[in-house]
Amino acid sequence: MKDWEMKTTGYHHGAKRSSSHDSFSFYIDESSPVGPEQTDAVQNFVSVFGTVAKKLMRKWLATQTMNFSSQLEAGVRFFDLRISTKPRDPDNELFFAHGLFSATVREGLEQISSFLSAHAREVVFLDFNHFYGVQNLHHEKLVSMLRDVFGEKLAPVVFAQEVSLQYLWEKEYQVLVFYHSPMALEVPFLWPGQMMPAPWANTTDPEKLIQFLQASVADRRRKGTFFVSQVVLTPKASTVMKGVASGLRETITERALPSMMLWIRAQRPGESGINIITADFVELGDFISAVITLNYHMDDEEENAT
Repeated sequence: MKDWEMKTTGYHHGAKRSSSHDSFSFYIDESSPVGPEQTDAVQNFVSVFGTVAKKLMRKWLATQTMNFSSQLEAGVRFFDLRISTKPRDPDNELFFAHGLFSATVREGLEQISSFLSAHAREVVFLDFNHFYGVQNLHHEKLVSMLRDVFGEKLAPVVFAQEVSLQYLWEKEYQVLVFYHSPMALEVPFLWPGQMMPAPWANTTDPEKLIQFLQASVADRRRKGTFFVSQVVLTPKASTVMKGVASGLRETITERALPSMMLWIRAQRPGESGINIITADFVELGDFISAVITLNYHMDDEEENAT
């Protein structure tokens, strides 16, 4: 167990967890079909230019360079997950997807479970927030898969204010699954998606992003939920055209990193402050260590209050 984990007293009331945006996108497969959520324009672009188009797409769709195991070892504990079926797949297999298909869901979950089995006091949040081409039978398959892979590690739903590391350790729970689908109402270990809001700025401008993040944190006050601050810039079509061969990391993320890190380091935990912070390319700069360090500010505030 890492020293910083021993210092945190709760998840909802302040504890910081580093998290990755489109956590699975390291696995994006250029030979896969285009995802069903993509527009007709994208579908047509790929049908005309084939493999070349997919290679260019990957530069803008892959937001992480580390696989699940590497992210876990580095300190990431919150995973942003988007699930899709493949058209006309007789096996009804479930895949992670972001424009193009990635690894199978079972493969990713088993990597996470192996890490948890080797680290009994670690806890992860799995946020299933987009479903593409997923019908009831696929939801049932995913729920069954979660039971099979994680078993008694799955934490049943309680009020967010009740969730602390001490509570999770005592119950030996290691996985909180947030599920943005009505299916969450039917399964005791599926936490409703509204308990993990993650407002999205949808801008390429770092200044506008910071303004949005500040307003979102202020609006979070005492809503009784977990909360994700997405320190993520989103390219427009014109941005992609200008940097088509460079990709997301070089064109946007690396250039904005200094101002993003300044904002992160200035944050403080608490019910009116930061909870979970997510970003692209989490290995850049010292994003992960900076987020984890925020936990120490929580301890300082508690000491000053006593």
